[in-house]
Amino acid sequence: METCRRQSEGRDARLAWLRNELSRRSQVEIVEFQLCLDQVTRQTFHWDLVAAAERIFGGRCSDDDFDYFGLWMVGLGGEIFGRAVLDPDALADASEVLALTGRSWRDWGEDWPGWELLDYVASEAYGFVTGDPDPCGEVSAAAES
Repeated sequence: METCRRQSEGRDARLAWLRNELSRRSQVEIVEFQLCLDQVTRQTFHWDLVAAAERIFGGRCSDDDFDYFGLWMVGLGGEIFGRAVLDPDALADASEVLALTGRSWRDWGEDWPGWELLDYVASEAYGFVTGDPDPCGEVSAAAES
């Protein structure tokens, strides 16, 4: 994710770069990426980060919003992510959060603190590599069991 962050500006460009990189990997490596992403994102599943997300979202953080918030945190990079998992108040100093300050959530646009599409990039790459229209989801579920 750090390399992805350095290579591309904007979420769409970062997703395209990451999809391209994953598409050059083996099926196993693509599934391992998704499993790693799932494992890292699970670190955000604690009440202190739920409270931080609620505060950032102005009390409008649904369950789905929180899931995508965790993916967005991964996209912030390892340093910010690691600090925020240990101390959610550290998010207050992140430039991405500061950019939201004083703006209505209706005006956040590309700055929205959620990154749902990151959760699908490995599946898309897996589908590209294998031609399988039901990529990665069942494969990663089987690998976890």
